[in-house]
Amino acid sequence: MESLFDTINVRDLLSAQDLSDPTSPLSAPDLHLLIQRLESQSLQIRSQVQSYLVSHREDFARLFSLCNDAVSQTREVSDDVAAIIRLLSDRPIDAEVREVVSEMKVKKEELKVKKELLGLVGTVVALNKGLESVKEALRSGRFEFAAQGLKELKVALRIGEEDDREPLVYGLLRKEWSQCFEEIQEVLVKYMEKAVRFDGDLNQVEVKYQLEVENVNRIQLQTVLEAMDVVSILEYGLAKVADLMIKYVITPFVNHGRPLSFLEELHQESAVLKIVASPDIKFEFLDGEFLYSGILLFIKFVYRSICLQKSSWMQCFGRLTWPRISDLIISSFLSKVVPTDASKLPDFQKIIIRTSEFEAALKELMYISSDNDNRLSNFAENVEVHFAFKKKTEILAKARNLLLECDFSIPQEYTRDGSIWKNDETSVQSSSHVVNLLFLSERCLVSKAAKELMGLIHQTLQDVCLSSTRVALEFYQTARDAVLLYEVVVPIKVKRQLSGINQVAVLLHNDCLYLSQEILGFAFEYRTDFPSSIKEHAVFVDLAPRFQLLAEEILQRQVHLVIYNLKEAIDGADGFQNTHQMKQFESAKFSIEQVVFILEKIHIIWEPLLLPSTYRKSMCTVLESVFSRIARDILLLDDIAADETLQLQRLIHLMLENLSSLLESLAPVEQTLQEFPAQSPEDLIPSLRKIRKLSELLDMPLKSITSSWENKELFSCGFTVTEVLFDY
Repeated sequence: MESLFDTINVRDLLSAQDLSDPTSPLSAPDLHLLIQRLESQSLQIRSQVQSYLVSHREDFARLFSLCNDAVSQTREVSDDVAAIIRLLSDRPIDAEVREVVSEMKVKKEELKVKKELLGLVGTVVALNKGLESVKEALRSGRFEFAAQGLKELKVALRIGEEDDREPLVYGLLRKEWSQCFEEIQEVLVKYMEKAVRFDGDLNQVEVKYQLEVENVNRIQLQTVLEAMDVVSILEYGLAKVADLMIKYVITPFVNHGRPLSFLEELHQESAVLKIVASPDIKFEFLDGEFLYSGILLFIKFVYRSICLQKSSWMQCFGRLTWPRISDLIISSFLSKVVPTDASKLPDFQKIIIRTSEFEAALKELMYISSDNDNRLSNFAENVEVHFAFKKKTEILAKARNLLLECDFSIPQEYTRDGSIWKNDETSVQSSSHVVNLLFLSERCLVSKAAKELMGLIHQTLQDVCLSSTRVALEFYQTARDAVLLYEVVVPIKVKRQLSGINQVAVLLHNDCLYLSQEILGFAFEYRTDFPSSIKEHAVFVDLAPRFQLLAEEILQRQVHLVIYNLKEAIDGADGFQNTHQMKQFESAKFSIEQVVFILEKIHIIWEPLLLPSTYRKSMCTVLESVFSRIARDILLLDDIAADETLQLQRLIHLMLENLSSLLESLAPVEQTLQEFPAQSPEDLIPSLRKIRKLSELLDMPLKSITSSWENKELFSCGFTVTEVLFDY
């Protein structure tokens, strides 16, 4: 059939000329021709199909019969399904099945819960029986059984692993277990107290192996210890015994006023350790042999008689007692025999050896751990550090005492009646309080505390040059700390004196200047001899500026106090007004006398103590403030009467006359001529020339004043145009 349809082709039904132009439409004749040809072709195909069907009639008959059978079977299946659906609709068996299955699950869960409850009840009964058996064993003295039972019950009750979701009965059982635990703990500790007792009258420790408490007889000490070990209270049970041994045995042996020794007695049912005096042995422990042998004898007694040669028990006892025993040995023996002199450090080697042997013997007895518990030998081997620390403490304590005990008094020769005021140069040079300033080529007086402190620091730095690296580093830090002690202690000690004008403040200024100079010299004097590892870190230059600033601060505070007092004294003159009146003149005169008194006071204090250059500079500052203030007040006066000018002249002359010795002290001395150009007091104090000239101007005619201004004489004396015009 497919071949029939494949042979139909429209192009074949048309003539070739009709297909020459595919785009041109077909004409009506062509279309009629095409229709005719298609009808003819269709008749042919229909004829061929009919012939084919006739020739295959049997095949098509079998095919149609097969299709009819399939349709019949489909109808039968459909009827069967409809019948089943009707059956299920009339009786819902699936619901019944679900109910049965659900009921089976519920019954199964109930059975499981009942089995679990039955198991829980059995467990609770078993645990309760275990607790009862523990109580009974405890009452009958079978401590090993009771301890083992408690240990097993601890695991079963999961002590320490409580869960809120557990049955309430577990909490009750745990409470019962805790009561049993406390009871056995109390009983075992009571047995231990009976087993180990100290007799103060006989001065001995007795250990009993057979124990009797509350009608329970013949309990072995070993049984008690094993029971405590099983329930993990061995450390608790031995704690009181350890305290007893430390208090009554070890502490008296180590700290007793006279040496003691131990005497051990062993019996069948007990052991005794007697503490007896040793009159034949010197008090000093020397190299530690006597001390270590005595403690070792005590430890062996504990090992044999209390811990019964069981290493785990011995380790427990060691954990309780060794920290305190080692601290006692260090504080009462090792720290005291640390040498105070570096030359004796090699002699300490014998003590190091004895200490190492002592710790080795303790490790063999399992008293201390064999791994890292070497606190005694570590302390002994670090003797250099301890020596340095001990020396440091000693040096700083000595430095502190020097500073606190010093009263910063001035030597007699530096008082007004002393040799300094009498120009006794020999006495000055020989004074023990005078020191050379390294970088100023001058000498000054310092306090006894500063000089002795610097001597102590120099000795410490010399020790740095001769010591090992670790000791040298400690000594270097000690030297720095000693220097800083002065800065911390002294200003607070003399705080009251620093707030006034006195010699202590000037002496403190000299001390700070001296310390700063000495500190700057440390590097030049000692650095080359320092150990190589210290040279890179040793620094002192940072300390010098601190003392230089402190010295300058103290001096400036003194200068400001003096200027303030002088200002108050000048204020009492009321601007030198109306001095022609007797009352006003007396008031002004009193103010001038006060100024002179204050200046003479600081002259007496400063000149013998301060460096000449410092004295001149400070005194000139003070005098400049005085003269400039007085000159200003006088120049501000208006309409001065003739009598008033005479009185003002008199006051100025009185002041300058009384200050003549002070002004002479400011003159240059011979040894400073090369360093400083020769300067008169007028050069150092500009206002001095001005006030002298002012004294002349007070009775000078106007023409002379004008002439002096024109020839610049007044200008050279410090007068300004305003002052001269105002004076006119």
